[in-house]
Amino acid sequence: MHEHPPGLPPSHSAEAPADDAARAVRVQLLTTEHWSLLSSRNLAWNEASSRAGMFLTVLTGAVVALALVAQATGFSDAFVVFALLLLPIVLFVGLTTFARLNEINEEDLYWVQGMNRLRRAYLDIDPGLGEYFVAGSTEDVVGVLRTYGTREPASPSMRGNITHALITMPAMILVIDSVVAAVLVGLVLGQLGTSMEASALGAAIGFVVVFAVASWWEGRKAIAFWASDRRGREDDPSG
Repeated sequence: MHEHPPGLPPSHSAEAPADDAARAVRVQLLTTEHWSLLSSRNLAWNEASSRAGMFLTVLTGAVVALALVAQATGFSDAFVVFALLLLPIVLFVGLTTFARLNEINEEDLYWVQGMNRLRRAYLDIDPGLGEYFVAGSTEDVVGVLRTYGTREPASPSMRGNITHALITMPAMILVIDSVVAAVLVGLVLGQLGTSMEASALGAAIGFVVVFAVASWWEGRKAIAFWASDRRGREDDPSG
């Protein structure tokens, strides 16, 4: 009759395969969730590209339409009326595109935090995998930026990463929106009989106001996102 080695519980040989099976199930579930988050990110970025492309298409069509009307009317009052009717629509599409792109960015941050959490679960299962991961495994700012491939940590308000903020897709859309707003202001002031210098100054002020207000609004949303995320982690007993 087979005897168990001294000091070894009789059930040990059955427990080891059971532990391995449970670990394999956990890895499979975590992998499935990881792919689900990747799919969510792909869908979000596809929407972002589509929304930006739609706005640029609307803008291009508006510019072409304005050029044709200008040739037909010779920049008369009819051209100005047409522009005042068309440009607000372009500005509306642009501002909504900017707002939606920022929402998509927040959603993407959420998915990246989830992927970092799953990566931490992989490390809990096998700590030796840590040397092979280049992405982050924490849900704070540094961990998220590491997953994005950003080397320099930044604050939630983006004060330390202004250069990066200005080259993003929402910033590009916002600059175009601000230019459209500036043209609108200049046209309105011109119709009110102001001088060319006053119209140009008003257009510049319109550009600055739209850009500053939209940037402030997005900055406040980013700070609120990270603040609520920190409070959520502090209130979560699981840590």
